[in-house]
Order: sequence, then structure tokens, then C-alpha cells
Amino acid sequence: MASISDSETTNHGNIWDLDQNLDQPMDEEASRLKNMYREKKFSSILLLRLAFQSLGVVFGDLGTSPLYVFYNVFPHGVDDDEDIIGALSLIIYTLTLIPLMKYVFVVLRANDNGQGGTFALYSLLCRHAKVSTIPNQHKTDEELTTYSRQTYEENSLAAKVKRWLEGRAYKKNCLLILVLIGTCTAIGDGILTPAISVLSASGGIRVQNQKMSTDVVVVIAVIILIGLFSMQHYGTDKVGWLFAPIVLLWFILIGTIGALNIHKYNSSVLKAYNPVYIYRYFQRGKSKSWTSLGGIMLSITGTEALFADLCHFPVLAIQIAFTLVVFPCLLLAYTGQAAYIICNKDHVVDAFYRAIPDAIYWPVFIIATLAAIVASQATISATYSIIKQAHALGCFPRVSVVHTSKKFLGQIYIPDINWVLMILCIAVTAGFKNQSQIGNAYGTAVVIVMLVTTFLMVPIMLLVWKSHWILVVTFIVLSLMVELPYFTACINKVDQGGWVPLVVAIAFFIIMYVWHFCTVKRYEFEMHSKVSMAWILGLGPSLGLVRVPGLGFVYTELASGVPLIFSHFITNLPAIHSVVVFVCVKYLPVYTVPVEERFIMKRIGPKNFHMFRCVARYGYKDIHKKDDDFEKMLLDRLLIFVRLESMMDDYSDSEDFTMMENKTERSSNALLLTGKAGSNTMCSTGDLSYSSQDSIVPAKSPLRGNSLTRYSAQTFGDELEFLNRCKDAGVVHILGNTIVHARPDSGIIKKVAVNYVYAFLRKACRENSVIFNVPHESLLNVGQIYYI
Repeated sequence: MASISDSETTNHGNIWDLDQNLDQPMDEEASRLKNMYREKKFSSILLLRLAFQSLGVVFGDLGTSPLYVFYNVFPHGVDDDEDIIGALSLIIYTLTLIPLMKYVFVVLRANDNGQGGTFALYSLLCRHAKVSTIPNQHKTDEELTTYSRQTYEENSLAAKVKRWLEGRAYKKNCLLILVLIGTCTAIGDGILTPAISVLSASGGIRVQNQKMSTDVVVVIAVIILIGLFSMQHYGTDKVGWLFAPIVLLWFILIGTIGALNIHKYNSSVLKAYNPVYIYRYFQRGKSKSWTSLGGIMLSITGTEALFADLCHFPVLAIQIAFTLVVFPCLLLAYTGQAAYIICNKDHVVDAFYRAIPDAIYWPVFIIATLAAIVASQATISATYSIIKQAHALGCFPRVSVVHTSKKFLGQIYIPDINWVLMILCIAVTAGFKNQSQIGNAYGTAVVIVMLVTTFLMVPIMLLVWKSHWILVVTFIVLSLMVELPYFTACINKVDQGGWVPLVVAIAFFIIMYVWHFCTVKRYEFEMHSKVSMAWILGLGPSLGLVRVPGLGFVYTELASGVPLIFSHFITNLPAIHSVVVFVCVKYLPVYTVPVEERFIMKRIGPKNFHMFRCVARYGYKDIHKKDDDFEKMLLDRLLIFVRLESMMDDYSDSEDFTMMENKTERSSNALLLTGKAGSNTMCSTGDLSYSSQDSIVPAKSPLRGNSLTRYSAQTFGDELEFLNRCKDAGVVHILGNTIVHARPDSGIIKKVAVNYVYAFLRKACRENSVIFNVPHESLLNVGQIYYI
């Protein structure tokens, strides 16, 4: 589809006036829809209730960090009280600068209509600048009620940044690579969070039974992990009502125990709130203090999940929960542990459990285990959402996505990914057997994701928020001052477990980048190879074949033009269906496309060709449900389109049929479709728009004279009856079974990536026919080989 030219705008005539009149009621409807998708204003009571509920979904991972932080900071024991004070001071100000100031009050505001995470930031950028590497978007997509973006003055800083990003293809690729790096390491979090949280919680058993071996603790942790992953298909909605009370009770317990330990053991530990002790900590033991940063980094694990799990809660509710409950309770917990360790330096390995009063030990152990499961659940669910978003943006193979909740769109389950995560999580837990090496791996994954978010926030602040450059520089300098030292400390521990997230990230990065690369190349190949409409229409209404009764849906990735696979089809088969609909399913950089705006239907060529195009648009959160009848939805949209087109024809046909010579010859019967002066009608449910891409007929077309006049006079009832007869005769879904090969002159890396990696992924992933619930008996595959 192409955008409307200036000549089209000036030649709309009566049909344009009618369109404007018909659109007036839709303006009110569009305004109502937009208000539905904006962040709502919540009452104080409702806001507090949402803040309470967010504890169970958003803060589980961050809240379980006290289980393992001090052990990873001092894996070889503690020699000096000042080291504990310095480490505590670092923890306090790391919690203040990163989760509180950076994420809760800055990054959370960069959500995409309530959706958080790396891909949400990327979708925001794709809407505000043309940085998407798959050029399948059209101007009509910007009219969606969920498609919001900013406009810029010509010489503003934002406009210059936008032009710079759009200038070269390599900049778009660099941005995509940055997003994929953050995404792949976030998937690593989905493996490491359950491993370290459950293993640390299970380790509490040994405190009361010192003779128990580490292997027993590992076996218990593995059993819990198997149970956790085996229950994923039930979804969080079934047990979600328990999560918030468990995590709230957890925070109250660790905060209360921390306050008691401060009073009981050493209140002088409060001097750690003076940041000067951070300087003394590094001055006293430079190399040792620097390597301990990897352990301190674990105090803010779960911060990125806080952003990724934003989905169902307003930003203000999360801010209230963090500032009033999470932040003070964490500070009390870490301060209390530090006070206990100063008096019991030999207990640093399991300081959290040893600091618990004996009277409440086992209740706290049970709550700790449940909190670790909640934290793991939130991270696993976030991983499912990441995979789904990656697929929607063309960066991951098609996988089975199952809805687990009728209430919440974002609660999904991906069986294939679930079992991969379980196997890798068990392998990490059983392979390392101790928190220290898993902690090193965990810290590496967390800091990389944070760095990616920091870099992505720069164009977000410039393009979306239109922030002053001084504020942008201040943000990135303060963020990097904290995150880069942690990054260097974690990288130094690559050989001590830090290699795990890097290996996982590299494996997923190869899968995502190869899939995306081949997807883009396939799309470019189809764009360059699409069939000329002059050739199609020159074949005549029969397309040079026998038009048999029935309706054929031809699936293509092209949103405009006739795909090469269709010419392959009609040149190898003797017949074609009476009605042909080209169906393009594409994903847009929005979190959802309202159902009433999802489909765009248009006619290709004159009415006697009975050829249509339907573009089905989805957001990265939209999912094809099993109970969705995609075929029925297409048929309904086709009938709606015919009704709307008939309404337009009752007023004037000047928009659809224009004389080739000039306007004064309108009375002639030599009507001709042109690509510039006229356009076909294209409609989505409820509104009309125009496109000129597919309405080209050569001057010597056989569709001149009485034939075209006869069909232009065809009544609305006749065409509806014809479509219903075709539907009753049978519906066939024609899909391309495309094999992609690298060109013979390609390099060895490209040949391996395309001929082996991509080919394997294509065989392993689900077919489109399964995703759209196409009946097997109605499916027709057309094979073709593409060389890219």
C-alpha cells in the first residue's frame, strides 16, 4: 500500500466529502477508544489496592535478594568490621540510585501504554522514528487509537536525532542488536532467578541440621524447581491471589527481623548511611573491594523485572509500593544482617537464616521458600512475554502461546520455552551447587540488561519526552557512574560462573538475529519480486484460468502488491477460485490493536475480478487464541467491506473509475483505473481510507467498454449473494511453503546461518496454519525456493 499523493488529495471530489461526513461520528468513537487505552485515573483506595497487588507480581525477585547478597559479597569470610560497614553503605546507595531514583521515578515513565521492558522501549522508538528493519508499516497504521507518537519542529534536537537514526541502515541494525542483547540477557534472568532464589531458600534447612550435605539441599531445590515449572500451564491467575499477601508478609518479616537485629547486636552499623564509608571501603582494600561489587550487584536483582512486569499496574501504584514498603524493609533487612555479621563473622555464609529468632525460624523459612517461588514465577512469566514480543517483531521463531487467564491478556504460557528454561535452570542449580557461582552469573546478566536500558533511554528521552539535552546527559552520566563499575566487576568473574548468562545470551542472540535477518531478506525478496498489477489485470477477469466456485485466502507477508507465489500458483494450476483474498498478517510496534481496528480490507482491480486484500494488524501483546475463528473474522470483514463499498457507489463512482485522458471525458464508456488520479476503496471496520498501489490497468486492458460498465452497475445484493455462494462452495487457505537458501556466491557464515540454522528453526517452529487454526482439510501449500 502506498500513501496518498497530492494529486489524489485534490481529486477526491464528492466521494471525499462523503467520507468526511461519514467519519464525523467515528471521531467521537475514536476519541472514546483512545481514552480507554490511556492510563486511567484511579481513586485513592483503588490505587492502594493496586499497590498491594503489585507486591506479589513486581517485587518478588527484588525482595528475595537478602537471602544471598552478603554471602556473595564475602564468599571467603570477613576480617574487619569496617568492611561490613562499607559494603552495607554500597548496598544502601545502590538501592537508592538504581531501583529508586533511576527505575521507579524515571524509567517506569518510559512505558508503552503500561507495557515495560526492552521491547516496549524499542516499540516506542519504532513509532517515533523509522528505525524498524522490516519496512511493512503504512501511513494508515498511524491512525490506530493505540498508535501515539510525537511531532517535532524542523530544527529541534529531537528532529535532528530522528534524522540521524533514520539516516543509515547500520544505525537501525545497531539499535536492533542492542535491543536483542538486552532481551537475551533478560532471558538469562529467567534461568538464574529460580536457580539462586530457590537454592538460597532451600539452604535454610541446613542451618538447623549442620550434618546435612549440600547435595541434599540441591536435590530439594531441584524438586521445587520441577514442581514450579510443571505448574506453569495453570498460569499465575489460579494462585495469584496468594502472591501479594505472601510477599507483603515477607517484607514485614525481613524488615522487623532487621530492626530487632540492629537493636540486639550493633546499632553502630547505622553509620553506614554516611556515604564516606564507601570511599574508605575502596581505599582500604582496592582489589578485594572491587571484586566484591559483583556480590553487591545482587542487591538490585529484580530491578529490571520491576520494569518488565509493569503490565497490569499503574506507575503510581508501583511507586507507592516501593517507597512505602519495599525500600524501607530492604534497608532494614540489610542493615540488620550487617549488625548480626559484625558480631558473628563466622556466619556470613548463611547470615540471613542465623539472624532469625528461633521462635519464628520455621515460619520464616516457609515464607522464604514461598517468596522465592513467587520471585521465580514473576521472572518466568516475564520471559514468556519477552519471547512473545520478540516473535511479534520478527525476532523469534513461531512457538505455541497459550492463554492462562481469561481476565488478563498478558498472562501466557509457552510450553516449549518452559521446558527449555526448566532444563537449563536445573542444570545450573545441580552443576554449580553453591550460591556464589550462580550469584556471579546472575550479577553479569542483571548489569548487562541495566546498561542496555540506560542506552535505550537516551533516544526515548530525546524523541518521546523531548527532554533538554542537559537532563539527558545528567541521566546517562549518573547511571553509568554506578553501572559501569559493577559491569567491570562482574566481567572479571566470567571464569567463576559469569560465563553462564553470556553463553545463554549468545545462543538466544544467534537464534534471534538469524531469524530476523532471514525474515527481513525474505520480505525484501518478495517486495522486489512481486507481480505487476498490469500483468494480473491484463489476464482478464478469469486470470487466464478457470474460475471455480469457492473462496481462496492467499497468505502473504506483503501488505501491498501481488506476491510472487500467486503467479507461481496460477501458472502451475489450471483453475483459481471465484473469489481471491490476499491476506497479510503483520505486527505493529504497539502493544495492542483494538479488534474493531484490526482488519483493513480493499478491492484489487474491477469488481468482475473478485480480488480483495485484507491486512490483519496485531500488537506485540496480541495473541491468536484457540477459540478465535480467523476464517470467520476474515469473511465478516469481507462482507462489511462490500456493504460499505456499495454505500459509496450509491453516491458516486468517480473515485473508483476515472478517465485516462482528462476530466472532460467522464461521459465516455472507456473507463480506466489509474494509479495516481484514482484509488481503490479500502476500509477497516468503521472507517474508510484510500490506497493506490494495486489499481493499475494498462491502456490496452481488455477491461474497457461495456464489460467494466456492466460490473460497475452490479448491485450490492448480487455481489453479496455471489460471495455467500462462494463461501458455501468451500474456503481454501493457500499458504506458501517457502524454502530459503543463501545464494551460491554468499560467504560461509551466511550459508551456515541461512542453509542450516534458519532451516532448522523453520522446521522446528510452528506453521502459520496452526497459529491461525486453519483446518487441515482446507489447507493448500504452495512450494517455492527463495535465494537471498
